Amino acid sequence: MQRRYRIGTRGSPLALIQARDVADRLAAALGMPVDEVCEVVVIKTMGDQVQDRNLSEIGGKGLFTMEIEEQLSDGRIDFAVHSMKDMPTVYPDGLVIDCLIERVDPRDAFISHKAASLRDLPQGAVVGTSSLRRGAQVQALRPDLKVVSFRGNVQTRLKKLADGVADATMLAMAGLTRLDMIHVATAPLSFEEMLPAVGQGAVGVERRETDEEAATLLAKLHHAETGIRVAAERAFLKVLDGSCRTPIAALALIDGERLHLRGMILTPNGSEVIETSREGLATDAEQIGHDAGLEVKGRAGPQFFTVA
Repeated sequence: MQRRYRIGTRGSPLALIQARDVADRLAAALGMPVDEVCEVVVIKTMGDQVQDRNLSEIGGKGLFTMEIEEQLSDGRIDFAVHSMKDMPTVYPDGLVIDCLIERVDPRDAFISHKAASLRDLPQGAVVGTSSLRRGAQVQALRPDLKVVSFRGNVQTRLKKLADGVADATMLAMAGLTRLDMIHVATAPLSFEEMLPAVGQGAVGVERRETDEEAATLLAKLHHAETGIRVAAERAFLKVLDGSCRTPIAALALIDGERLHLRGMILTPNGSEVIETSREGLATDAEQIGHDAGLEVKGRAGPQFFTVA
């Protein structure tokens, strides 16, 4: 009898689209109707429940994964679907992500009813974001701008913008693409203006290490290039991940057999920026990311992370 897979996810519209996409891919790999082989299970996480504070104040990345991973570990679900930018660098014992869906545009989108670009915002304009990384890069580029906290899903943030809580905000192009809402983006931000979060635009499928049947099935869905790029970025993050209050950004690109990685750390107010670029064979992705992280950490010194 064909096994029916339970897929755990957060309940936001974007998370549900990502989970259903994975379900469709799994069903296609099995050659079966999706409703016969997959069930999407919505699990509320702490990050979804607490909306009045920045993530860095209440625990960082694990806030969007812990409850889902608990149900994966104890067998209530078979897979967990995550945005890789939300994932801590270390997975719980017994769990693994070795399947990544092909990455969508990793850029950030600038959204404003008052300016065509970040550079065009008037002096002293207010930018809303819950991301330390985005806020720090905004202030590094435009120290005159005021950054305010902006929590909530895509629809909530757009409503806040329409209500005048801020003059501009930023969202991931990947999320807007998956939601079929790319039209709300005023303009994509170049990588020179805004370096993305580690893993932005990539979706990972988590499983139990002991579930060999699931491993065999997920291997059919894995996108190798996305896996290599995200491995380099996460290796960079892992070296630096000592403080959830430190803005960190990285992007790996592949050209033929070569991988190019750009990584950056900033102080939260954007006054200090330490950046590096490295290139090497794509087969050495994790080593490239690790070495880049060590370089940046060495240049920053321990006081950088204390201040952050």
